[in-house]
Amino acid sequence: MQSVQRSLEFLAQLAASEPVATLARAFADAGHELALVGGPVRDAFLGRAITDLDFTTDASPDEILAIVTPISRTQWDVGRAFGTIAALIEGETVEITTYRSDQYDHTTRKPAVEFGDTLEGDLGRRDFTVNAMALRLPELVLVDPSHGMDDLIAGVLRTPGTPEVSFGDDPLRMLRAIRFSAQLGFTVAADVAIAISEMRDSIGIISIERVNDELSKLLKTDAPRLGIELLVESGLAELVIPEIPALQLESDEHHHHKDVYQHSLTVLDQAIDLEKSRHPGTPPDLVLRLAALLHDIGKPATKRNEPGGQVSFHHHDVVGSKLARKRLRALRFDNDTIAAVSRLIELHLRFFGYSEGVWTDSAVRRYVRDAGEQLERLHILTRADVTTRNRRKADQLSFAYDDLEDRIATLAAQEEIDSVRPDLDGEQIMQILGIGPGREVGAARAFLLELRLDEGPLPEEEATDRLREWWATRHI
Repeated sequence: MQSVQRSLEFLAQLAASEPVATLARAFADAGHELALVGGPVRDAFLGRAITDLDFTTDASPDEILAIVTPISRTQWDVGRAFGTIAALIEGETVEITTYRSDQYDHTTRKPAVEFGDTLEGDLGRRDFTVNAMALRLPELVLVDPSHGMDDLIAGVLRTPGTPEVSFGDDPLRMLRAIRFSAQLGFTVAADVAIAISEMRDSIGIISIERVNDELSKLLKTDAPRLGIELLVESGLAELVIPEIPALQLESDEHHHHKDVYQHSLTVLDQAIDLEKSRHPGTPPDLVLRLAALLHDIGKPATKRNEPGGQVSFHHHDVVGSKLARKRLRALRFDNDTIAAVSRLIELHLRFFGYSEGVWTDSAVRRYVRDAGEQLERLHILTRADVTTRNRRKADQLSFAYDDLEDRIATLAAQEEIDSVRPDLDGEQIMQILGIGPGREVGAARAFLLELRLDEGPLPEEEATDRLREWWATRHI
């Protein structure tokens, strides 16, 4: 956290910026209060980039719209029922919300919207004290009725009132606490952690879409491990993504295996590090992070105790792929994300055969073909999956994968391997064999594709001869 004085200076500069100053003048001229609230104030004190400009006011939604219309290019009133009006002012999107004092019925997370009349009352209904600070404009007065600044300095997540009341009002706040712990690197206060554990069943009234949103935001943080551990420790994971706590496999004195749960968290850490180093400046890759976290979820179902104290997990890649598909579908992820994550899990063991012996060019081509658009993610996931403490073994695997990537690059340059396809297209096949559209054409394409993968690109004349030979054997 940067110094309070420096943060206040930054907030003063923000308040003097054209969009904020224009908005503050307009509300003051109309005789209404205005304050910058929540995340922007918190992030200013943490030295984090401010990405949203959220304001609160005593003006009603109709009054807000009347004030901002003359000073903005565009207005959106889709949140009017909840007191929120958005506008584009001097190139910046802002959201202004009427003071709220909502009432919850504890059967859904949707409150009966009631507008309040004081800034302090509005702040008291917010989720955490560090999000319950505001900067009055244009006076530049910090309003902090719940002592959020103290918690910000201490790095603690606490609710403005009792956590039981806060989570009873909106159980989604339990997931938000977990996400903020990872996003901000904060400790969850003891009473908050206890309340999450005791009230976890109430997450059932939250829509799957909102749960998905919080889990996705958690995984997109710079260091989601802390949040995932809290998710598991609280018991919430059992209700929203039970495959993760199931990774905590028991072992006995005779059979030993790697801690699959801790291994999966380490793989996630390493995948994020590789993602950042290989693709700096790009947005967090949710597909990669989901695949890293879930890559071994097939192990509990495939665990077998073998003679000699060994433990096996045969085909956990295939089983895990199916389990991931089922869970992500239940969490309402989109089809593309589900397909990509399940494919990565299915393929995540493929490389380890390479380290045991040199692959042929044909095997390398198949690796690329099977990975398809997920090849770069598969590179990262496979490298991240090496968590052995045996430095010699780790170096051996790393060198082997370096070699594989080099061979892929060489073959790609020689053969356009990223777009491997048969040397003859469907029209040519039908003309050469004298057949019309149908299954035979598909079988011929499959034969030519296997030939292409085995031997690389062939001249058209040779491909034609090989096709005719194949066709003759099918019709002897």
